Amino acid sequence: MQDRKPQQIARELALLSLSQLPVNPKKLTEEHLPKLVLATVRTLRAEVQDTLDNAAAELQRSNDRLLTSQTRASDMNTARTMLQEAISYTQTAINQLGAAVEFPELIQLANQDREVGRYAIQIVKIVNEHRILIDEQLAAALVDWQVNRLAQIDRDILRIAVAEMEFFNLPNSVAINEAVLLAKRYSGDEGHRFINGVLRRFTEQKKLTSVLS
Repeated sequence: MQDRKPQQIARELALLSLSQLPVNPKKLTEEHLPKLVLATVRTLRAEVQDTLDNAAAELQRSNDRLLTSQTRASDMNTARTMLQEAISYTQTAINQLGAAVEFPELIQLANQDREVGRYAIQIVKIVNEHRILIDEQLAAALVDWQVNRLAQIDRDILRIAVAEMEFFNLPNSVAINEAVLLAKRYSGDEGHRFINGVLRRFTEQKKLTSVLS
Protein backbone atom coordinates (compact mmCIF):
# COMPACT_ATOMS: atom_id res chain seq x y z
CA MET A 1 0.00 0.00 0.00
CA GLN A 2 1.39 3.36 -1.03
CA ASP A 3 2.02 5.88 1.73
CA ARG A 4 -0.10 8.97 1.45
CA LYS A 5 0.61 12.47 2.66
CA PRO A 6 -1.43 14.03 5.49
CA GLN A 7 -3.21 16.36 3.07
CA GLN A 8 -4.23 13.41 0.90
CA ILE A 9 -5.68 11.63 3.93
CA ALA A 10 -7.40 14.87 4.98
CA ARG A 11 -8.85 15.31 1.49
CA GLU A 12 -10.25 11.79 1.59
CA LEU A 13 -11.68 12.33 5.05
CA ALA A 14 -13.29 15.58 3.88
CA LEU A 15 -14.82 13.78 0.90
CA LEU A 16 -16.42 11.19 3.16
CA SER A 17 -17.60 13.93 5.53
CA LEU A 18 -19.26 15.98 2.79
CA SER A 19 -21.88 13.29 2.28
CA GLN A 20 -23.15 14.11 5.77
CA LEU A 21 -23.52 17.85 5.20
CA PRO A 22 -27.01 19.29 5.70
CA VAL A 23 -28.80 20.48 2.56
CA ASN A 24 -28.96 23.98 4.02
CA PRO A 25 -25.37 25.25 4.55
CA LYS A 26 -26.53 27.63 7.30
CA LYS A 27 -27.47 24.70 9.52
CA LEU A 28 -23.82 23.69 9.92
CA THR A 29 -22.18 25.84 12.57
CA GLU A 30 -18.48 26.19 13.33
CA GLU A 31 -18.63 23.91 16.37
CA HIS A 32 -20.36 21.18 14.38
CA LEU A 33 -17.47 20.72 11.95
CA PRO A 34 -15.12 18.69 14.21
CA LYS A 35 -18.09 16.56 15.29
CA LEU A 36 -18.96 15.92 11.66
CA VAL A 37 -15.45 14.72 10.86
CA LEU A 38 -15.35 12.63 14.04
CA ALA A 39 -18.66 11.02 13.07
CA THR A 40 -17.13 10.13 9.72
CA VAL A 41 -14.20 8.41 11.42
CA ARG A 42 -16.61 6.41 13.58
CA THR A 43 -18.57 5.42 10.49
CA LEU A 44 -15.35 4.22 8.86
CA ARG A 45 -14.60 2.03 11.88
CA ALA A 46 -18.02 0.42 11.56
CA GLU A 47 -17.54 -0.08 7.81
CA VAL A 48 -14.19 -1.78 8.36
CA GLN A 49 -15.75 -4.21 10.83
CA ASP A 50 -18.69 -4.92 8.52
CA THR A 51 -16.35 -5.49 5.59
CA LEU A 52 -14.19 -7.89 7.57
CA ASP A 53 -17.28 -9.78 8.74
CA ASN A 54 -18.55 -10.03 5.16
CA ALA A 55 -15.16 -11.25 3.94
CA ALA A 56 -15.12 -13.93 6.63
CA ALA A 57 -18.60 -15.04 5.56
CA GLU A 58 -17.52 -15.25 1.91
CA LEU A 59 -14.51 -17.37 2.86
CA GLN A 60 -16.78 -19.68 4.84
CA ARG A 61 -19.06 -20.07 1.81
CA SER A 62 -16.01 -20.86 -0.30
CA ASN A 63 -14.87 -23.50 2.17
CA ASP A 64 -18.36 -25.03 2.36
CA ARG A 65 -18.57 -25.16 -1.44
CA LEU A 66 -15.20 -26.90 -1.68
CA LEU A 67 -16.23 -29.53 0.86
CA THR A 68 -19.53 -30.05 -0.94
CA SER A 69 -17.79 -30.48 -4.29
CA GLN A 70 -15.64 -33.22 -2.77
CA THR A 71 -18.43 -35.15 -1.06
CA ARG A 72 -21.61 -34.53 -3.06
CA ALA A 73 -20.64 -33.81 -6.63
CA SER A 74 -22.24 -36.45 -8.84
CA ASP A 75 -20.02 -35.80 -11.85
CA MET A 76 -17.03 -33.78 -13.02
CA ASN A 77 -19.12 -30.89 -14.39
CA THR A 78 -20.94 -30.44 -11.10
CA ALA A 79 -17.65 -30.51 -9.19
CA ARG A 80 -16.16 -27.96 -11.58
CA THR A 81 -19.16 -25.64 -11.13
CA MET A 82 -18.89 -25.87 -7.34
CA LEU A 83 -15.16 -25.16 -7.52
CA GLN A 84 -15.79 -22.08 -9.67
CA GLU A 85 -18.34 -20.86 -7.13
CA ALA A 86 -15.81 -21.37 -4.35
CA ILE A 87 -13.22 -19.35 -6.28
CA SER A 88 -15.77 -16.59 -6.84
CA TYR A 89 -16.57 -16.41 -3.12
CA THR A 90 -12.86 -16.26 -2.31
CA GLN A 91 -12.27 -13.47 -4.85
CA THR A 92 -15.13 -11.47 -3.34
CA ALA A 93 -13.56 -11.86 0.10
CA ILE A 94 -10.17 -10.73 -1.22
CA ASN A 95 -11.72 -7.65 -2.82
CA GLN A 96 -13.50 -6.78 0.42
CA LEU A 97 -10.31 -7.17 2.43
CA GLY A 98 -8.46 -4.98 -0.05
CA ALA A 99 -11.02 -2.23 0.48
CA ALA A 100 -10.88 -2.54 4.27
CA VAL A 101 -7.09 -2.40 4.46
CA GLU A 102 -7.01 1.26 3.38
CA PHE A 103 -9.28 2.60 6.09
CA PRO A 104 -7.28 1.89 9.29
CA GLU A 105 -4.51 4.22 8.05
CA LEU A 106 -7.06 6.96 7.46
CA ILE A 107 -8.68 6.42 10.85
CA GLN A 108 -5.36 6.40 12.70
CA LEU A 109 -4.07 9.56 11.06
CA ALA A 110 -7.39 11.34 11.51
CA ASN A 111 -7.15 10.63 15.24
CA GLN A 112 -3.44 11.27 15.74
CA ASP A 113 -2.32 13.86 13.17
CA ARG A 114 -3.70 17.32 13.92
CA GLU A 115 -2.87 18.54 10.43
CA VAL A 116 -5.13 15.86 8.93
CA GLY A 117 -8.12 16.81 11.04
CA ARG A 118 -7.52 20.53 10.66
CA TYR A 119 -7.21 20.43 6.87
CA ALA A 120 -10.25 18.15 6.51
CA ILE A 121 -12.32 20.56 8.59
CA GLN A 122 -11.10 23.54 6.53
CA ILE A 123 -12.13 21.84 3.28
CA VAL A 124 -15.57 20.93 4.60
CA LYS A 125 -16.02 24.46 5.95
CA ILE A 126 -15.11 26.15 2.65
CA VAL A 127 -17.21 23.80 0.53
CA ASN A 128 -20.16 24.28 2.86
CA GLU A 129 -19.91 28.07 3.01
CA HIS A 130 -19.24 28.59 -0.70
CA ARG A 131 -21.26 25.72 -2.12
CA ILE A 132 -23.43 27.94 -4.34
CA LEU A 133 -20.44 29.78 -5.86
CA ILE A 134 -18.48 26.56 -6.37
CA ASP A 135 -21.45 24.86 -8.04
CA GLU A 136 -21.94 27.86 -10.35
CA GLN A 137 -18.30 27.61 -11.41
CA LEU A 138 -18.64 23.88 -12.00
CA ALA A 139 -21.87 24.34 -13.96
CA ALA A 140 -20.02 26.52 -16.46
CA ALA A 141 -17.49 23.72 -17.03
CA LEU A 142 -20.05 20.95 -17.47
CA VAL A 143 -21.16 19.89 -20.93
CA ASP A 144 -24.71 18.54 -21.17
CA TRP A 145 -24.76 17.99 -17.41
CA GLN A 146 -26.19 19.76 -14.38
CA VAL A 147 -24.35 19.85 -11.07
CA ASN A 148 -27.35 18.56 -9.12
CA ARG A 149 -27.67 15.58 -11.49
CA LEU A 150 -24.13 14.33 -10.88
CA ALA A 151 -23.46 11.36 -8.63
CA GLN A 152 -22.83 12.75 -5.16
CA ILE A 153 -19.32 11.34 -4.90
CA ASP A 154 -18.32 12.92 -8.24
CA ARG A 155 -19.92 16.23 -7.29
CA ASP A 156 -18.09 16.32 -3.96
CA ILE A 157 -14.74 15.45 -5.54
CA LEU A 158 -15.22 18.30 -8.01
CA ARG A 159 -16.23 20.67 -5.23
CA ILE A 160 -13.10 19.84 -3.23
CA ALA A 161 -10.86 20.41 -6.23
CA VAL A 162 -12.42 23.78 -7.06
CA ALA A 163 -12.30 24.81 -3.41
CA GLU A 164 -8.61 23.97 -3.16
CA MET A 165 -7.80 25.87 -6.35
CA GLU A 166 -9.92 28.92 -5.50
CA PHE A 167 -9.56 29.22 -1.72
CA PHE A 168 -6.39 27.29 -0.81
CA ASN A 169 -4.27 28.41 -3.78
CA LEU A 170 -3.40 24.82 -4.63
CA PRO A 171 -1.84 24.69 -8.11
CA ASN A 172 -4.34 23.63 -10.75
CA SER A 173 -2.33 20.60 -11.86
CA VAL A 174 -1.99 19.35 -8.27
CA ALA A 175 -5.68 19.82 -7.51
CA ILE A 176 -6.68 17.99 -10.69
CA ASN A 177 -4.28 15.13 -10.02
CA GLU A 178 -5.52 14.73 -6.44
CA ALA A 179 -9.15 14.77 -7.62
CA VAL A 180 -8.39 12.06 -10.18
CA LEU A 181 -6.76 9.93 -7.48
CA LEU A 182 -9.84 10.31 -5.28
CA ALA A 183 -12.09 9.41 -8.20
CA LYS A 184 -10.08 6.26 -8.91
CA ARG A 185 -10.67 5.19 -5.30
CA TYR A 186 -14.31 6.15 -4.90
CA SER A 187 -15.98 6.84 -8.24
CA GLY A 188 -17.05 4.51 -11.05
CA ASP A 189 -14.84 3.10 -13.79
CA GLU A 190 -15.15 6.21 -15.94
CA GLY A 191 -15.47 8.68 -13.06
CA HIS A 192 -11.83 9.76 -12.99
CA ARG A 193 -11.84 10.57 -16.72
CA PHE A 194 -15.03 12.58 -16.38
CA ILE A 195 -13.67 14.52 -13.40
CA ASN A 196 -10.37 15.15 -15.16
CA GLY A 197 -12.22 16.56 -18.17
CA VAL A 198 -14.48 18.83 -16.13
CA LEU A 199 -11.62 20.27 -14.09
CA ARG A 200 -9.47 20.89 -17.14
CA ARG A 201 -12.32 22.80 -18.76
CA PHE A 202 -12.74 24.72 -15.52
CA THR A 203 -9.07 25.76 -15.46
CA GLU A 204 -9.12 26.67 -19.15
CA GLN A 205 -12.18 28.87 -18.64
CA LYS A 206 -10.52 30.48 -15.63
CA LYS A 207 -7.42 31.30 -17.69
CA LEU A 208 -9.57 32.75 -20.47
CA THR A 209 -11.50 34.90 -18.01
CA SER A 210 -8.23 36.15 -16.53
CA VAL A 211 -6.89 37.12 -19.99
CA LEU A 212 -10.08 38.92 -20.98
CA SER A 213 -10.23 40.87 -17.75
